[in-house]
Amino acid sequence: MTILVTGGAGYIGSHTLRLLQAQHRDVVVLDSLVRGTEKNLLGATLEVADICDSAAVESVCRKHNVDSVIHFAAYKSAGESMTHPRLYWRNNVEGTVGLVEGMLAANVHQIVFSSSAAVYGNPDQLPITESAAINPENVYAETKAMMERIISWYGVTHGLRWVSLRYFNAAGASSDGVLGENWDITSNLIPLVMKAALGAGGPIKVLGNDYPTPDGTGVRDYIHVEDLAHAHAKAVDYLNDGQPNLTVNLGTGIGTSVMQILEATAKASGKPVPHEFAPRRLGDPAIVYAEASLARQTLGWAATRSYEDIINSAFKWHQSQG
Repeated sequence: MTILVTGGAGYIGSHTLRLLQAQHRDVVVLDSLVRGTEKNLLGATLEVADICDSAAVESVCRKHNVDSVIHFAAYKSAGESMTHPRLYWRNNVEGTVGLVEGMLAANVHQIVFSSSAAVYGNPDQLPITESAAINPENVYAETKAMMERIISWYGVTHGLRWVSLRYFNAAGASSDGVLGENWDITSNLIPLVMKAALGAGGPIKVLGNDYPTPDGTGVRDYIHVEDLAHAHAKAVDYLNDGQPNLTVNLGTGIGTSVMQILEATAKASGKPVPHEFAPRRLGDPAIVYAEASLARQTLGWAATRSYEDIINSAFKWHQSQG
């Protein structure tokens, strides 16, 4: 049987696709290529379609004998979601409805969903557990919360079986330097730090240096993209074993500050990273990191790579792209 990977031409999707191929699983990618890159597929089978098109989803599932779906196909820029919310309501929310309807029409009843810790918003307590309040602070985060609820309700109404993976700050590149995160289409910190370090852009803007943290900069839980890929594979196995529906955090359980990221990048590159301080971004919490023990208990998964590993892999990949 085959795993359908939606958004498999994107950053996290392509790393997961590559792992599944290395594990000798049958996989097919469904991607619109609006924001994905075909070269990321490394020769995997691609079906170009929009997840909103239920008929296309059904056709792909039947054609390839799909039995499970890993759903990455979502837009993910918090800033863009606030200026262009329609894109996010359509692609993320309407798209998830279209995807699930197409799956069910083809008698596919298992989905692993790429969710986000953004659903928690500004947390009241640390570390963040799965029982923390859902309090999205931007349209992107709201769509992720809605996508989770849509999938859950299809579980109630149609017997859909699911795992929602709420991950924290995905980062890094493949250990062999083949895949990485394109800094031209992301607002994530680490690719932008790499851009500054390699002289491809101006100084990185550090948003806030007056937080109540050891060095005054924001602290986040950075998780290596290859660790995330393993979690998705384990989630498919979890569903295949007939286990109950699950919502679980994916993180390291360790917070890393922006200045620590800059210092690690300076060590990797051999020179300081040009940076300047700017005011805090409205609504940004000072510290965010996961309570990740449930993933160990249910999926047998834990992060294995440090933030230094993340930086070294990212620097190696970005340097090779020049």
